[in-house]
Amino acid sequence: MTPQLIFIHGPTAVGKYTVARELQALTGFKLFHNHLVVDALQAVFDFASEPFIRLREPMWLAVLHDAAAAGISVIFTFAPEATVSERFVADAINAFEREGGEVKFVALTCAPDVQEGRVAAESRASFGKLRSAPILRELVAKGLMDYPPLPDSGLTIDTGTTSPDESARRIVAFFGLKRVS
Repeated sequence: MTPQLIFIHGPTAVGKYTVARELQALTGFKLFHNHLVVDALQAVFDFASEPFIRLREPMWLAVLHDAAAAGISVIFTFAPEATVSERFVADAINAFEREGGEVKFVALTCAPDVQEGRVAAESRASFGKLRSAPILRELVAKGLMDYPPLPDSGLTIDTGTTSPDESARRIVAFFGLKRVS
């Protein structure tokens, strides 16, 4: 079976990790959420520091490349923001596809009031995620959450109106995903 990379992206607190966990339960795909690397690096380096930025993308890319090489299907979550290089998404596609994998993009969205309500959720604390609506608004106003458009697969889900389980089921149906053992 061709390894699949389900690349779930969207702004802070849109529900990427929650939907990814539901998708993992339905498909058996491995979940490699972006905060695994972010948290590892923040144990030593400040977010957005030079070493943090220099190390983060190569770590993400190495895992994606080696997963595809090993025939492992992966769900990756990504919060587009200004400290990530503009070439990262193309590099991620290349890393996975050059080993015979297929990449599928899923955009998650929700209304700003829903996003602000979620950002303070206690569940975000375990990954050291942003938990302040005023800081989120400030980052957005400063353009620090800006990022070039990502590839469009035709699947955008409003997580403010769709449950995590239903969102995952929509992803499975849209891409015809099969469960791996």
